Amino acid sequence: MSTLFLRTLRDDPADAEVPSHKLLVRAGYVRRAAPGVYSWLPLGLRVLRAVETVVREEMDAIGAQEILLPALLPRDAYEATGRWTEYGDALFRLKDRKGADMLLGPTHEEIFTQLVKGEYSSYKDLPTILYQIQTKYRDEERPRAGILRGREFVMKDSYSFDLDDDGLKGSYAAHREAYQKIFARLGVEYVIVAATSGAMGGSASEEFLAVSEVGEDTYVRCVDSDYAANVEAVVTPAPESIPFDGLAPAQVHDTPGTPTIESLVDWANATLDGQFGGSDTLKNVLVKVREPGGEWQLTAVGVPGDREVDFKRLEASLEPAEVELLTDEDFAANPFLVKGYIGPKALIANEVRYLVDPRVVDGTSWITGADEPGRHYVGLVAGRDFTPDGTIEAAEVREGDASPDGKGTLVAAKGIEIGHIFQLGRKYTDAFDVDVLGENGKPVRLTMGSYGVGVSRLVAVIAEQCHDEKGLRWPRAVAPFAVHLVIANKDEAAVAGAQALAADLDAAGLSVLLDDRKASPGVKFKDAELLGMPVVVVVGRGYAGGTVELRDRFTGEASEIAVADAVATIINAARA
Repeated sequence: MSTLFLRTLRDDPADAEVPSHKLLVRAGYVRRAAPGVYSWLPLGLRVLRAVETVVREEMDAIGAQEILLPALLPRDAYEATGRWTEYGDALFRLKDRKGADMLLGPTHEEIFTQLVKGEYSSYKDLPTILYQIQTKYRDEERPRAGILRGREFVMKDSYSFDLDDDGLKGSYAAHREAYQKIFARLGVEYVIVAATSGAMGGSASEEFLAVSEVGEDTYVRCVDSDYAANVEAVVTPAPESIPFDGLAPAQVHDTPGTPTIESLVDWANATLDGQFGGSDTLKNVLVKVREPGGEWQLTAVGVPGDREVDFKRLEASLEPAEVELLTDEDFAANPFLVKGYIGPKALIANEVRYLVDPRVVDGTSWITGADEPGRHYVGLVAGRDFTPDGTIEAAEVREGDASPDGKGTLVAAKGIEIGHIFQLGRKYTDAFDVDVLGENGKPVRLTMGSYGVGVSRLVAVIAEQCHDEKGLRWPRAVAPFAVHLVIANKDEAAVAGAQALAADLDAAGLSVLLDDRKASPGVKFKDAELLGMPVVVVVGRGYAGGTVELRDRFTGEASEIAVADAVATIINAARA
């Protein structure tokens, strides 16, 4: 450690919000170079490489072949699939000296597809799985949490190419199993949830989420079944339509001072017969939507008033379109939109696209805006008084909601996405006309799968799940060193003995971090706890009596062991 490129810090970095960010910086594993961009220092790089090794071994085990594609890519391929525009501002775009458009690769479906098209022409060449471990670039609007969400990150992305859908299902299953083995070896606590495909396209899609309170993804699971899904992928069970023959006509009421759902419910309970809640009201939220390469268009989203619009669910439902809330200028340009009193009638009359929650089925009766200040409809019936343009999954999903599989209710938790697998189908092979000659002599259009693992993100995820108030606690599979050997005695015999012990452990195949610095034992012990090697050996006062101290960083247990047995005992502890 006297020569290791390392500087530990006692204070948390000012911009750090989550434990992994604080600890990886304080322990000298990474350093910030720019917002969302980090340098990997020696200890951090060793962890990153260890994660890569586990990923690489499990990918190789399913017959995948590693290649490496460039990060600097031409525009043409992404133009062909529409993702040059679909990615919007998240894409790093640049021009070369001749003015040609280029990009820094956010993901590589297009390039892998073109590569296979150029190399393979017969059914005899298939199936194949190719992968790479490579740096990706996405211009995150708000990079945060250190390497958990950066603008430059390392990802393993693999792609399967099969002759038919059965082959694709087999490749998908092989990746799913490989990912389970990867995360088990890394000691990550995770769940597998149904997910949306988004801009990637395709059909079946699942996410692997590391369980963490600091996660940006919310997922739900059913306590009475195996249902689990990212909230963006939850499909709301729609009730049956209700006959509305004989229902009283809708009436407009003066409702002064009721621009919020709470004030409207208070008015209804004070004025109308019966008991009312937010679920009896219909809230209409206005956004503007822009398809790739198109113009902004008004869109209204109607949800039961007791629920908020979940913007991530809304974006997922409308992807790849961009979505923004309306500004004051937008409202001023559309005077028929009366804030707090917007109703279906004016929306439909002014040809605003109107999408509603699946619970708004024909025959349901609502209290909703009458498009005039201080006025609401009571008893406005869907299917009779207004007909929306369609349904949309945009309302928040809450604990206690009915599970979509009909087997119970949902509970919610937070997670960090560490892997995502897609059955892409033929979206990309259609874009590039990737055919091979089939066994019958006719062309066969290949079908694809896409599979990603966040390699650098996994370093932060493991740090999130494996730390305590003192510092990091690395699992043995990824620890920078197997053993942290602390010299806590200035006696020459103890120093020499520690150096000899380090040499013996090294010869036995264990990686050893030897703290030979001219620092106090207290400083060394704090650094050992912060750095988080799984086994800590202290050569201190007991050395003169023939013992050294063995500490387990994970359990906190400590014991005295005989110097004569130290090598064998430490090896057993490190490989346990």
